[in-house]
Amino acid sequence: MVDSKGRNMKCLTFLLMLPESVKSKSSKSSKKGSPSSSSKLPPVCYEIVTLKTKKKKKMAAEIFPTKKPASATTVQQYQQQNLNNNNTIQCCNWQGLYSTIRERNAVMFNNELMADVHFVVGQSGGTQILPGHKYVLAVGSSVFHAMFYGELAEDKDEIRIPDVEPPAFLAMLKYIYCDEIDLSADTVLATLYAAKKYIVPHLARACVNFLETSLSAKNACILLSQSCLFEEPDLTQRCWEVIDAQAELALKSEGFCDIDAQTLESILSRETLNAKEIVVFEAALSWAEAECQRREINTTIDNKRKVLGQAVYLIRIPTMGLDDFANGAAQSGVLTLNETNDIFLWYTAAKKPELQFACQPRKGLTPQKCHRFQSCAYRSNQWRYRGRCDSIQFAVDKRVFIAGFGLYGSSCGSAEYTAKIELKRQGVVLGINLSKYFSDGSSNTFPVWFEYPVQIEPDTFYTASVVLDGNELSYFGQEGMTEVQCGKVTFQFQCSSDSTNGTGVQGGQIPELIFYA
Repeated sequence: MVDSKGRNMKCLTFLLMLPESVKSKSSKSSKKGSPSSSSKLPPVCYEIVTLKTKKKKKMAAEIFPTKKPASATTVQQYQQQNLNNNNTIQCCNWQGLYSTIRERNAVMFNNELMADVHFVVGQSGGTQILPGHKYVLAVGSSVFHAMFYGELAEDKDEIRIPDVEPPAFLAMLKYIYCDEIDLSADTVLATLYAAKKYIVPHLARACVNFLETSLSAKNACILLSQSCLFEEPDLTQRCWEVIDAQAELALKSEGFCDIDAQTLESILSRETLNAKEIVVFEAALSWAEAECQRREINTTIDNKRKVLGQAVYLIRIPTMGLDDFANGAAQSGVLTLNETNDIFLWYTAAKKPELQFACQPRKGLTPQKCHRFQSCAYRSNQWRYRGRCDSIQFAVDKRVFIAGFGLYGSSCGSAEYTAKIELKRQGVVLGINLSKYFSDGSSNTFPVWFEYPVQIEPDTFYTASVVLDGNELSYFGQEGMTEVQCGKVTFQFQCSSDSTNGTGVQGGQIPELIFYA
């Protein structure tokens, strides 16, 4: 049989495929040999395509793979290969290895397969070419959608992005393709910049959360500068909390020297900065030296004063102790002779000269006290120290900074004590100090301070300990509370295994925790 295009067709009647009524009629007609009855049945024609048995099995294997779906480990291996090697998948049926669209998209991350755009990322001399897929990128970012499918879309095969670092851009792509957030301390700021630029809000939020949890005095100043740039008010507020409470640590950190001039001025003018003014002055000089190097000018005294500009008058030099001024600021060379002379007169003269420097000391932070006992008592033979450790565990529901402890004193008249105070978390010492304090014989508490306030994270137990040496008979606390509300902060207490002198939740020593919040 030949069709209209001249192709040969094979006709074959499949009785088994016909309805029963047709089969019965067809059978009778063939027995009778009547052409008229058989002619009423329409001819059944099929185009037969000959298939070899092996090929049929191969097709079945492709449609229904017997191989188990890829495990999470396999997917991670593909992603790591893509991240490191710009991997091209060799398997011809890789789609069948993954059960979800997220896994299949993850395989395409940083993959040349079907890539329809390439990004040249990084500054000149350190660029990296990264492949992308317009559809996936447009689904993940409104900026990419406008770039590829908007009214002003440009059909470019290669897009240059000099203001984003390659690791940060890869971290953003990994989130868009794989729905995974992979952040590190070295790249989180650059990743936040990329997430802000391409409007990937969930990734940006994750970056901010990462920064908040890793915030410390060492990085608070540089994060303050960045948080203002990225318009993240919550992060900015957290940075200020750390800088205020741990000001001296923050000012002595390397990150302080890396901040911009505007952030420098905002820190120097901070009323609640909890630091000695000589520390503020020395930090400003360190910043000025770094700024000279950034501007590629000699780090002379004159140049330091020049780069500081009007910010030098934000340092409250007249509020320093006279010794600090005479041995520090006055001999630094940064101040002019007239300024030095006027400040000396301001210290000593009855009629004080007018100064451009602020003359009022900073207010700093007001310490708060968490008192865990409802009463105190003393008995002639009840409480002795003998070099033993008094200890208690506590936890808070908000970040605070423990500045020291309030301790009881002698119940037998005035006495001097030597106190070794310590703060630990899971056995790691976070703060320690050895100091003396004088007890006047009353039942009052007496503050003993750490050198620097210690940052305390919420929902984690810390151990406060003290070893006292002095008059053995002292006051002690009674009717202890397991939970104490101090302003907006809730403290919880529990007994510590480090306590070898009887202090616990119900009674004993360490009646107060002094903190900033």
